[in-house]
Amino acid sequence: MSKKPIGLLTDQLRQAIDDSGLTRYRIMKETGISESTLSKFYLGQRGLSMEAMNALGECLQLTITLGRKPVKEGK
Repeated sequence: MSKKPIGLLTDQLRQAIDDSGLTRYRIMKETGISESTLSKFYLGQRGLSMEAMNALGECLQLTITLGRKPVKEGK
């Protein structure tokens, strides 16, 4: 069975919002991210500031792990 591609960080954050079971209203209240900003981010119409991503990560109790893609031979 092959691994599913990780995808973009923004896609992972949207999935984490869906998986959290929290309403967007509650996320908005707990993070201080405006309803408009959160809605536009969720729809892929805009990004989030680092401050907003940090607040969202804390609200959703996320751990972010960074890693590099393997270097391809000959490059």
